[in-house]
Amino acid sequence: MSDAERKKIDMGYLYQKKAQGEKISWLTAYDYPMALFEDKAGIEMIMPGDSGMMALLGHKNTLSATMEQMLWMTQAVARAVKYAFLIGDMPYMSYQASKEEAIRNAGRFMAEGGVDCVKMEGGVDVADTLAAVVKAGVPVMGHIGMTPQSAAAIGGYRSQGRTEAVARKIIQDARTLQDAGAFSMVVEAVPAKVAGLIVKAVDIPVYGIGAGPLVDGQVLIARDMLGLFELFKPKFVRRYAQMGQAMVDAFRHYKDDVKAGSFPGPDECYNMPEEEFRKLTAGQ
Repeated sequence: MSDAERKKIDMGYLYQKKAQGEKISWLTAYDYPMALFEDKAGIEMIMPGDSGMMALLGHKNTLSATMEQMLWMTQAVARAVKYAFLIGDMPYMSYQASKEEAIRNAGRFMAEGGVDCVKMEGGVDVADTLAAVVKAGVPVMGHIGMTPQSAAAIGGYRSQGRTEAVARKIIQDARTLQDAGAFSMVVEAVPAKVAGLIVKAVDIPVYGIGAGPLVDGQVLIARDMLGLFELFKPKFVRRYAQMGQAMVDAFRHYKDDVKAGSFPGPDECYNMPEEEFRKLTAGQ
């Protein structure tokens, strides 16, 4: 499809694709160039996630993300995105303290970040806050299963829903968030069969990251799938490129050319008319 034929993706598109059984593609982006290339490739959903604190800025977790940092990333991405559905990722403690603060910060993502919705982590525990944000006019996507912002409380960054009790809780979380007004949700790091039960339990789109193939679309952190983040590789990541190694090779090649004096070459130098050069050097 040419750019002339493409249209901005909205919530109606997402519901239509779910009804048709067509999967949605979703990637993270934290800066203008990455978002630009993802949008050109036709990626349907893009999120400047708080994962950027780790994958881009080198922090040990996502908890240090502030509203200002998230808005800075989101604005950069929004400047690049013409077609994809853009998600604002509510950072840690931007919505937990009070409903009023949650509404205010969600509104900032819409007004200042230019997003199409916001995403909030948590299940039953955040349902009332989520409902308040929706009532204020902001579309909200839920996030259940492994929730990085509360990793310390759930035993770290590990798969959730492997026991009957925990799986039942996650399914109940999904139902509760739908009832609270979430228009969709992402399920992270749960067994594929459990994710399939979640899809059956709700009517809204369910997207997965590490949740198997039975969901309505797939999410990956772009820097993971491009080989640009090496501290660890989650089980669910497929490496579609080794750009990190390609960058190392390019940097080494550049260094070798500088050391050898072969860079810059004649084609990489500006020229001065010979007559002007003779004037410049006359009498020297």
